[in-house]
Amino acid sequence: MHVGKLVFAQVMEFAPWHTFRRLVTKYRGDFNVRTFRCMDQFLCMAFAQLTYRESLRDIEACLSAQPAKLYHLGIRGNVSRSNLADANETRDWRIYCEFSQAMIRIARRLYAQDPLAIDLDNTVYALDSTTIDLCLSVFPWAAFRETKAAIKLHTLLDLRGAIPTFILISDGKLHDVNVLDILPPEAGAFYIMDRAYLDFDRLNALHQAGAFFVTRAKSNFRFKRIYSCPVDRSSGLICDQHVELTGFYSKQGYPDRLRRVRFKDPETDKTLVFLTNHMGISAASVCALYKSRWQVELFFKWIKQHLRIKRFFGTSENAVKSQVWIAVATYVLVAIIKKRLNLDLSLHAMLQILSVTPFEKAPLFQLLTEMAPLDNMNDSDNQLTLL
Repeated sequence: MHVGKLVFAQVMEFAPWHTFRRLVTKYRGDFNVRTFRCMDQFLCMAFAQLTYRESLRDIEACLSAQPAKLYHLGIRGNVSRSNLADANETRDWRIYCEFSQAMIRIARRLYAQDPLAIDLDNTVYALDSTTIDLCLSVFPWAAFRETKAAIKLHTLLDLRGAIPTFILISDGKLHDVNVLDILPPEAGAFYIMDRAYLDFDRLNALHQAGAFFVTRAKSNFRFKRIYSCPVDRSSGLICDQHVELTGFYSKQGYPDRLRRVRFKDPETDKTLVFLTNHMGISAASVCALYKSRWQVELFFKWIKQHLRIKRFFGTSENAVKSQVWIAVATYVLVAIIKKRLNLDLSLHAMLQILSVTPFEKAPLFQLLTEMAPLDNMNDSDNQLTLL
C-alpha cells in the first residue's frame, strides 16, 4: 500500500507556491489573520472545484468528515462556513487573479509547441465573452438589465492548448468591443473575433501595432473593390478581394486596405464574409482561422459544465471574482499536470478521477494512467472535448 502524499496534495505540488506567498505579502492577504490564511482559503476553494462542491456548507461537511487528513492536504486553519465566507468577502481577489496569471504563463510555455488546426507559426488567439446570469436583488453591483444582473467573462484564448491568456470579469453592461481598449496587442499574432468586435478604429489600433485580425463583416458593410484574386470555387470560396472602406466614419477609422473573403459553407449553405488585414495567407486559411474561433465557445461550455462558476459561494464582487479566478487557476493547474505527466486523458476525465480520489494515497501518475483505457473506451464521436 502506498503511504505517500494524498492525491489532492500531489495535485497542489504543481502550483508555483513561491509566487502565491509573494502575492499574499504584496496585497497583505494574511494581515491580522490568526488561523484561516489565504493558503487555506485557496486550498478549500480549489478542493470545491475539483470535487464539485455546491455551497460553503457542502465544503465544510466534506472536509470535516476527514479531520485527520486536513493537515496532509495543506490546510492548517479551522475549516468552517463562517471562516470561508469571511475570507471570500475580505481577501483581495487580485491575489488569485495574479496567481492564475502566473500559472497561465507556465501553461503557455508547456503548450507552445502544440500544433494548430492550420499550418501557421504565428500565435493565434480567439477573443469572445460569455454571460453568467445572476439575481439582481442578491448581486446589485452586477447590474445588467432592468430586472436581472449578470457578469461577463471576456476571454482571450490561446488556441495552442486552449489556455486563457487574458480574462476580464465585468458587469453585464460592458460591451464586448470595449475589451479591445484594454487588451495589449501582440505584434505578429492573429486575433479571431466575431462581429461584436467590428469597430474600425479599434481594429486599426491592432493593425498599427503589427497584429493581425480575422473577423466577420456586417450586412451594411460599405466598401470599394480594388482588385480580386483568383479562388477555387469548388472549395466553397466565392471571392478574395482587396477593398477600401467607403463609409465616412469607417474610412477615417481604418484608412488602409482590407481583405474581403466570401465563403459559402457547403454543409449549411450559409454565406459568410470575412475581413482581415493579412494579405499573405491563402483565402482558405482565412476561413480555417475563423472556424477555429469555435474553440473559445467550447472553452466557455466546458468551464460552465465542469467548474463551479454558475453558482457562487458569496454575493459580493470580491467573493465572486475570487471564486472565478480560483476556478481558472484550477483549470490551468490540471492542464499543467496533463502536460508535465504527458497524459493522453482529457481534462474532463482527469477531473472525474480527481473528484473521487482527493483523500487517496495512490501515486498521481499511476492513478491517472491506469484510468486511460477506461477514458478512451468511453469516448464518443458526438462528445465535445477540450484539450
